[in-house]
Amino acid sequence: MTDRSLWSYKDIAAHIKVQPDTVRSYRKHGLLPPPDHVEAGKPYWYADTVRAWVASRPGNRGRKGG
Repeated sequence: MTDRSLWSYKDIAAHIKVQPDTVRSYRKHGLLPPPDHVEAGKPYWYADTVRAWVASRPGNRGRKGG
């Protein structure tokens, strides 16, 4: 099933348990995938995009939970 809900920096930060500024820094340094949607200049990502990115992040291998 596809999750097409749009996530902001705040939503992504809550998902990976960091501060929203950390997620902004990830984007600034090219570590976050390009936004799926931009509304009024604010970037948003589909939940599935974020989950795929989280799964592929270095250091995520072998981590349990979620």
